[in-house]
Amino acid sequence: MLFEYTGRTRSGEARTGEIKAMHREEAIALLRKQNIVVTAIKEKEATGLSKLSFGGGSVSVKDLAVFTKQFSVMIDAGLPLVQCLEALASQQENKFFQKTLFEIRGDVETGMTLADSMEKHPKAFDNLYVNMIAAGEAGGILDIIMQRLSVYIEKAYKLRAAVKSALVYPTTVFSFAIIIVAVILWKVIPAFAGMFKSMGAELPLPTRIVVAMSHFMVSFGWLLIVFVVLVVIGLRQYYKTNGGRHMIDGLLLKAPILGTILRKIAVARFSRTLSTLVSSGVPILEGLYITAKTSGNAIIEDAVLSTRKSVEEGKTVSDPLKDSGAFPPMVTQMVTVGESTGALDTMLSKIADFYEDEVDTAVASLMSLMEPVMIMFLGGLVGGIVVSMYLPIFKIITLVK
Repeated sequence: MLFEYTGRTRSGEARTGEIKAMHREEAIALLRKQNIVVTAIKEKEATGLSKLSFGGGSVSVKDLAVFTKQFSVMIDAGLPLVQCLEALASQQENKFFQKTLFEIRGDVETGMTLADSMEKHPKAFDNLYVNMIAAGEAGGILDIIMQRLSVYIEKAYKLRAAVKSALVYPTTVFSFAIIIVAVILWKVIPAFAGMFKSMGAELPLPTRIVVAMSHFMVSFGWLLIVFVVLVVIGLRQYYKTNGGRHMIDGLLLKAPILGTILRKIAVARFSRTLSTLVSSGVPILEGLYITAKTSGNAIIEDAVLSTRKSVEEGKTVSDPLKDSGAFPPMVTQMVTVGESTGALDTMLSKIADFYEDEVDTAVASLMSLMEPVMIMFLGGLVGGIVVSMYLPIFKIITLVK
C-alpha cells in the first residue's frame, strides 16, 4: 500500500512524501527508522479494483479483462514481456490505457519488474493486481497468475452486474412513478381544483388531500427538489466519514431481502479474492489486508482486518471470522476444513462458486417478485389520484339525478 505522510525530522525540518508499507503501523515504523516523526499519515487514494471499478479512471472492466486474458495467452506462448506489452499497447483503443502500457513497457525495458512498473499506475492496476503479478514473477508462473486474474476480474464483474440488476429495475420504476405523479400534481390537478372551486361543493377527503398536495407542489416544488438534492449530497458526504460508512453499510446488511443479497455478494467477493491471492502465492497477511480493502463493505472489512490481526498473533483464520458474526456458519466451517487439510484456497474457491450461484438465484427471485409489486405500486398510486379526482364528479351526478 502507498501512504502519504507529513512529518518532521529531529532537527525540525518539515517532510512530506509517500512510503510503501503493508499497513499504517508499518509505514510509521519505517519513517521512524528514517528519523521522521509523523504528524499526519493516510492511505493514498486508489481507483482500481479496490473501489469496485476494476481499473478505475479511464480503464474499463472490459479493457482490463481483455488485456489480462490476452497477456496470459501471449506469456503462455513464450513471448518476451516487452514484446507482449508492445503488441497489447499498440492494439489498445483506450488512449489512457495505451499510454499506461507503453510506459510500463519502457520501465520493463530498463530492467524494472512488471509488478513494480504496474504499481506506478494505480488508476489501472490496484494492489491486488500488483501483488499477484509480483507473486507470479517470483514463482515463475506469470502465465498461470494472469489466467487466474482474468477469471477473477470476470467473476467480480459478474457480481457487480448482479448488484446493478438488483437495483436498476426498482430504481427506474420508482423514478418514473415520482415523475408521473409530480406532473399530474403540477399540471393536471390544478385544472380539476379550479373546476371544483367554481362549483362550491364540499369535496371528499381523498380529493381534498390530493388538491392540497397539488397546491404544495405548485408553490413549494422547487424547495422539495432542493431538499432532496441536499439530502443526497449530505448522505454522500456522511458516507465518506468512518462512522457514516459503518452505519450505512451496517443498515444495508440488515435490510430485508436486499441485505441478504448484499451479504451473499460480500461473502462471495471475500472468498473469491482471498482464494485467488492465496493460490497465487501471496502471503496470507498481505492477502487478508488486500481482501479487506476490496470487500466493499465496512462491516466485512472490519471483520477481515480483525482476522488478519488474529493471524498475526498465531491464531487460525476461521475462529475470528466466526467470532465476527459477519459470515454465515457454513463459510467458517468450510474455512476450518480448508485450514486443517491445507487446501484453504480450494475451499474458498468452492465457497465463492456456491455464493455466486446463490446471488444469481436471489437476484432472479427478487426480480420476479419486484415486477408485479412495482406495477401494483405505480398503478395504485396513479389510479388513486384519478379516482380521488372523479369522486366529486360522481357525487354531483348523483345529486343531479
